[in-house]
Amino acid sequence: MSDQPAILTENLCYRYASTPGGGGGDSVSVSSPDDVLSNITLRVEVGEKLGILGPNGGGKSTLLKLVLGLLRTDRGSVRIFGMTPERATAEGLVGYLPQRIEAALDAPLSVRQVIAMPAMLPLGPLAHPGADVCAHIDRIIGLLELDGLADRPVAALSGGQLQRAMIARALSRRPRLLILDEPTVGIDVRGQQRFAEMLNRLHKELSLTVLLVSHELRTVVAGSDRIACLARTMHFHGSAAGLTPQILGQVFRHDVEAVVGPVTAGEAGADRAGGTCGCGHEH
Repeated sequence: MSDQPAILTENLCYRYASTPGGGGGDSVSVSSPDDVLSNITLRVEVGEKLGILGPNGGGKSTLLKLVLGLLRTDRGSVRIFGMTPERATAEGLVGYLPQRIEAALDAPLSVRQVIAMPAMLPLGPLAHPGADVCAHIDRIIGLLELDGLADRPVAALSGGQLQRAMIARALSRRPRLLILDEPTVGIDVRGQQRFAEMLNRLHKELSLTVLLVSHELRTVVAGSDRIACLARTMHFHGSAAGLTPQILGQVFRHDVEAVVGPVTAGEAGADRAGGTCGCGHEH
């Protein structure tokens, strides 16, 4: 399994039904589909930090759901460490921080208890955590600088503290892959810098592979080794040094046009001449 990439998608396609009530989940073939993802081929190596950059509505969250096994592909394939997404998730290989944090804030639980819950579930409702589990929970609490908050009620946490607690919770089963969906929404520049530092620390100390999804360029560049630009198709896949205004203009074209009006083909992406993005991905 060590020779397998952390994530491998090949010619991945997904579409939501355009019929009434059909836009909420299952992928079906209909006469007027809304194509969300088209021919997405992506390889993320073990230990890599990949940032996926793209506009709202560009397919980022749909791609995450496919990687997590929450949606089934329309065409193409997804493998996580050589496994199906469902198996990888069931085996605890994937930790996930959703964009919207849903925690039982009214429950009389401490921060430590909330963090430890995923690690305890496989042991059964009456089991007590062993020394190994407790040591791991203590370690991630320390890495996320929650030491002084661990015994407080989770309901007493601020927004930023709650996010760190939920990241710790996502790491409680010792995943090899950590996926974060729009983790810096509403955070100022200084907060984004602190988040990138924390993520880099977790990546190093826990030997993680990281998949970070955001529409914020600063967040993706600071928290990633490589960047993939996604707006229904893959527009770029490489280091931040390879990003150009033309690529960014193409990826965020609809957002730009909503403000300044239509963008010509020459303005939006001279790099796309010939139908490729210059990094081997077809459009």
